[in-house]
Amino acid sequence: MESKKTRKELIVSALENGTVIDHIPSKNVFQVIKILGLDSFDNQILFGTNLDSRRYGKKGIIKVKNKFFEKEEINKIAIAAPSATLIVIRDFEIIEKKAVEVPEVVDKFIKCINPNCVTNHENIPTRFSVIDKDAIKLQCHYCEKTTSKENFIFI
Repeated sequence: MESKKTRKELIVSALENGTVIDHIPSKNVFQVIKILGLDSFDNQILFGTNLDSRRYGKKGIIKVKNKFFEKEEINKIAIAAPSATLIVIRDFEIIEKKAVEVPEVVDKFIKCINPNCVTNHENIPTRFSVIDKDAIKLQCHYCEKTTSKENFIFI
């Protein structure tokens, strides 16, 4: 009688060219997909959430075919998932692997939570200073209102 082997891993095709976003907190995977516009991206996207991680317990991962992120997109990733790592792949080879870095300034992609802020009434792009890189706290350049990551509204 033949013994039955239990499959413990799912094999996914290797990425020829593109970027892997690794070490995303599991609860933030869908947020990262949305803020990067990957939910309407035409190329192949593979993602996983609640995957085992020795470092974090659980993590998420996103693999995007033929996509190389620009600085503004990397800043979005850093704000939503400061523990993330970017892995750039060309011709099936890893050419770069780096942790994202929370920027000093966040422009144009987070809404100010102060309903009286000029950015909520005029056609003025938002701008925040990062005042705490660990807890991810931002201060509005215009009204000086402080916002923590639990209140971020990505625009």
